[in-house]
Amino acid sequence: MVNPAQARRLLDAIPQVGRKRGVRLKALFACIYYAALRPEEAADLRLRNCTLPETGWGLIVLEKARPQGTKRWTNSGETHESRCLKHRADKETREIPIPPVLVAMLREHIATYGAAKDGRIFRTGTGGSYSSSAYSYVWQEARKLALTPEQIASSLAARPYDLRHAAVSLWLDVGVPAVEVAKRAGHSVDVLLRVYAKCIDGQQEQINGKINDALNE
Repeated sequence: MVNPAQARRLLDAIPQVGRKRGVRLKALFACIYYAALRPEEAADLRLRNCTLPETGWGLIVLEKARPQGTKRWTNSGETHESRCLKHRADKETREIPIPPVLVAMLREHIATYGAAKDGRIFRTGTGGSYSSSAYSYVWQEARKLALTPEQIASSLAARPYDLRHAAVSLWLDVGVPAVEVAKRAGHSVDVLLRVYAKCIDGQQEQINGKINDALNE
């Protein structure tokens, strides 16, 4: 898992990719890391979903996700279509408090680019949705800019989704109760502990130290 410093370097590298695409996607990737949104949830984030105060923590209230499919399998005939949240009933929402750093990024993004007619915050210059291949390209190029050759060759932050894994693991590592983490991430506690409770890069020695201190009490 990437640690917070590595995540910041990756996010800072996003705007350097391409002439327009990267800079329009930095805040989307930031939502995946700082709010543990799934990529398809970030893609469908609307203005009405966000409470973004000038200072302090904000709030995202998720309503829908926007996964990519094929036209023949969507009701609208489009490759992207809004759907209910994963593991949630129709019209059920999920609340995620978001830290000031993400609030500031979203405020800046909205001030610069506005929103689509349907309220979507993240869209192409023509109002469309970015494809999964577009996200992936930007992410892989950012990895080349932000990580060491050894890290690039490894599985560290290999996919945009890995930012979500890193976020949830960080919350658990700093002591946020598993029930609260599961609520924010949109998972059951069982799935949370089985899938997401992994060590963040560079924290193995710190964890070992905590265990050693406890053993020596």
